[in-house]
Amino acid sequence: MTRLGLLSNPLLLGFEEIERLIDRAGKSANEGYPPYNIERVAAADGQAERLRITLAVAGFTRDQLEITLEDKQLQIRGKQQDEGAREFIYRGIAARQFSRTFVLADGIEVRSAELANGLLAVDLVRHEPERLVRRIEIGDRKVRQ
Repeated sequence: MTRLGLLSNPLLLGFEEIERLIDRAGKSANEGYPPYNIERVAAADGQAERLRITLAVAGFTRDQLEITLEDKQLQIRGKQQDEGAREFIYRGIAARQFSRTFVLADGIEVRSAELANGLLAVDLVRHEPERLVRRIEIGDRKVRQ
């Protein structure tokens, strides 16, 4: 039995990869920690459009954060070690790990990442693809009888 997906219209040829990416993005969308923003940064003169992902990672140092890009997936991980030598009267700030995944479209490139004041900012740039128009010649096919 074949699975009818969102992009299974016969006029949409070769979009199976996009449907797989949408499924993958939907699975990671339910994560709540850490909170994040995604903003569009105005393009400067002649530069490509930029995007910025900002995560609230208070309490994490650069050494405890890891950013990887693999197969169009930007993954940001944070690992904190629980300090056993401290005795807390009340503990409201948990030393916990997180993993946040963003699926990137074709043409999106990770430009930089900075950590300041408990906020991790990851800058992305979207390169516009070249518009290519190509004329397809129609050949003459002989019909066999």
